Amino acid sequence: MKRKSILLAVILTALVFVLCPDAEAQTFTVGSTLENFKLTDLNGKEQSFDSLKGEKGTVVVFLSAQCPVVKGYNSRINQIAADYGSKGISFIGINSNATESLDWVKSDAAEVGYKFPVLIDKGAALADKLGASVTPEVYYFDTKNVLIYHGAIDNSRKGDSITDNYLRIAFDASLSGKKIEKTKINAFGCSIKRKAE
Repeated sequence: MKRKSILLAVILTALVFVLCPDAEAQTFTVGSTLENFKLTDLNGKEQSFDSLKGEKGTVVVFLSAQCPVVKGYNSRINQIAADYGSKGISFIGINSNATESLDWVKSDAAEVGYKFPVLIDKGAALADKLGASVTPEVYYFDTKNVLIYHGAIDNSRKGDSITDNYLRIAFDASLSGKKIEKTKINAFGCSIKRKAE
């Protein structure tokens, strides 16, 4: 009986890796440390995570020029970035969509008025590494590049019925030296388009 249980466990583990080719990305969870990465910004200049990170933490937010959910969040994202930028938390926008041209992303960022850098993730390499699947989706790292919150910004697509400000609550807890109670809330939005259509 014990042998059957062990055999079943081995088979199930193998199936996870066969059925989930991105199993490696799924291992980037809260508590994981992000190594420095380099991507180009909207002007073609190479930027690094280490050079952009904040004194009190950094948010990596996956964005899209076409996603209606992101459009509904843009003013909130800008407001949160402004409110907490003054407290030492930096934002870095990431666009991993193969279906969005540089010109499109650039004009959208200008129209929205992002006050933080937006980087282009060609081939969705960073999205794959972190396991990002939708826009908007946020990853909040502490000063040592350790992931301390991942997921949704809040609980309202349109912003008219917010009852949980997940990201702000995580910021406030972290800045006051308290434990973040909710470290992962499933993000919702538009899927990251990893292949051009």
